Amino acid sequence: MNGDVEALHGAWADSLRDAWAGGPEAVAWSPGWERTVRDVRVVVAGTPVRVWDGFAYAGVPWSLFPHVFGPGEEVAEDVGRLRRADAPTALSVIRRLWGRVCHAGQPSTSRALAVPFLLRIAADPSTHHRSEVLWLAGGLARRVHDHGFGRGDLLRVGYADDEWAFAACGYLQNWTIEAVRGAITADAGIVTALLDDPDADARCLAAYVLAASSGEIGAITAALRVRLRVEDGTRARACLVLAIAQLAREHADESVPAWMRTRWSDPRQPPEVRVGAALGWLCLVDDPAPATLRATLEDCVTPELAHELGSVPWLVEMGPDGDALLHTLRRLLEPTPRL
Repeated sequence: MNGDVEALHGAWADSLRDAWAGGPEAVAWSPGWERTVRDVRVVVAGTPVRVWDGFAYAGVPWSLFPHVFGPGEEVAEDVGRLRRADAPTALSVIRRLWGRVCHAGQPSTSRALAVPFLLRIAADPSTHHRSEVLWLAGGLARRVHDHGFGRGDLLRVGYADDEWAFAACGYLQNWTIEAVRGAITADAGIVTALLDDPDADARCLAAYVLAASSGEIGAITAALRVRLRVEDGTRARACLVLAIAQLAREHADESVPAWMRTRWSDPRQPPEVRVGAALGWLCLVDDPAPATLRATLEDCVTPELAHELGSVPWLVEMGPDGDALLHTLRRLLEPTPRL
């Protein structure tokens, strides 16, 4: 995927004339598409940055990658509306995008083309509901969770090399997730800057997005740790810790479990940091939860903290709204193996 990106981008325009006319129901997938214009990883990686920066929606081959219910061009239209929308309209568009690109756990391939635009929209202070835009971008970078799993599932992002998953249209989801994660890596500078945003919710969700990156791990982890030293928001602190843990799990950083243990066992740390580190540690190791960790959770998890952390995106994915932290802790403390 390191060829002449300008030539590749030009080839996309030619390929549009030959795109199949059968509509979304005709979409499938073939291993032979690898490294071609039908490989969404190639499309996202090869699109010139000026297309994303200039919001040049026509420079992306949406027709090759439909959403769950229709043509990919409808996703492009929604992304364009989101950039110009007032607050009520923006929220409506975000909800519609969720439905179109990830309906009932069936993500569409067109989401990979939307994410670079979404990150730039979220970085614009004039955008309404910026944290929800980041939540959408971060959610689209992750595999669909099977909530039957226990420890480790909280921090799973992509699929294993020997694990294939297909969307309802037949396209390989592995490629789509790789494309989104690659886009986040390429735009890590945009998202890292949001760690210092005045809006605490934006800082939380920026950490959530960065945790799905497939590269620049050292620089991203360092930025998360630097922000943690000065962060004063309860949810933001927890998100920073969980983001560090997720990057460690996805990229096998064996130094992080000890870092997590140091923090959950230190009574001088804020409760949300200790709880976040305890969650991270449980997901990074196979060891049984020691009595000291259980005591830490018993001391730190007050009704107030459980309410405050109930909207942390990792936890919401694991349990019902309003009870997400307690539900997650029950799941992780069960004697089930880490997968």
